[in-house]
Amino acid sequence: MLTSKQRAALRGIAAAEDTIFQIGKGGISDTLISEISEALRKRELIKLRVLDNSGYTAREAADEIAGKTDSDVVQVIGSRFVLFKRNPKEPVINIKL
Repeated sequence: MLTSKQRAALRGIAAAEDTIFQIGKGGISDTLISEISEALRKRELIKLRVLDNSGYTAREAADEIAGKTDSDVVQVIGSRFVLFKRNPKEPVINIKL
């Protein structure tokens, strides 16, 4: 669980990040979950986008993916959301957790 200060620091970092995944009409598949897990392991912080035809709201998609990847939802704004998961072996982002 992230504190509000950690979440604020991660939001600042995420502002400069590009969206690397989109959830579309295919929904949230096992393949997508494994790709997101791998990206979280390498980057720790990723930004995702929910397309209008997906059938999910950004909050629903963020909560479901965070649950399946054991990550934290940093923020949800409009159709975009940010996830964070600390890599215990090789941390990339240097914030106090």
